[in-house]
Order: sequence, then C-alpha cells, then structure tokens
Amino acid sequence: MTFSALVPVAIGAVAVVLILGLVNMLRGGSPGTSQKLMRWRVGLQFVAIIIIVIAIWLKAGGG
Repeated sequence: MTFSALVPVAIGAVAVVLILGLVNMLRGGSPGTSQKLMRWRVGLQFVAIIIIVIAIWLKAGGG
C-alpha cells in the first residue's frame, strides 16, 4: 500500500471523528466525550498532514 492510497483514509478518519464530536456536542452529550473526540481529531489531522507530505515527496521523486 502506497502513501497515496493512505491519504483518503487519513482524511476520512479525521472527518468521521469531527462529525462524531459535532453530533455529540449538538445532542448535548458529555463535554468530556466532545473534548476527547476533538483531541483525537487534532492527532489524526497531524497524522494526515504527515501522510500527505510524504505522499507528495514520494510522488515528486524524493524516494
């Protein structure tokens, strides 16, 4: 599996966690759960950015 194939997976994971956090917040769910989901979102965004950078670097002939 190449890094290019991981890009949509990483972006999808960020979107799923974002939506879960927003749904929890809009339904008046636990603030702790919303906070945990938003922390997961930030971490997944970091991973997604790293994957995207590596995929671009490899596509440009860096490796």
